[in-house]
Amino acid sequence: MKSSADVHDACNVRLVDPERVASVDARMPGEQDIVDTADVFGLLGDPRRLKLLVALLDGELCVCDLAAITGLSESATSHALRLLRAHRVVAVRRDGRNAFYRLDDAHVRMLLDLAVAHTEHTDAIHPEKDGHPEKDGHPERSDA
Repeated sequence: MKSSADVHDACNVRLVDPERVASVDARMPGEQDIVDTADVFGLLGDPRRLKLLVALLDGELCVCDLAAITGLSESATSHALRLLRAHRVVAVRRDGRNAFYRLDDAHVRMLLDLAVAHTEHTDAIHPEKDGHPEKDGHPERSDA
């Protein structure tokens, strides 16, 4: 049995605005670009990796300094940075035995800046941040 929501979500016509559909479809990135972009957002979705990237907003840092800032082990930090580097989110410069990481380009910086600004801007309207640590019946993790 269909709920009233199912009935209201169904389109009565095949296309309401065929010109707009054609325009959007023409500028839609290729399937591989969509998959690659989703991968980048997946990388940004991990709080530990995101913390590393936010630390790099201030400029280049070595693995040991990033580990100290984020509270991760040097091994975990290196692993996360290798993954981020493989997806061209960070770049590395070697100086002897030290590896210094930085954000790969201005696009990554812009993504991070916008995401952080959005979070700061919307902070007041999140009920889970107003003293209600449970969301969907599950306590939020505080080790992020």
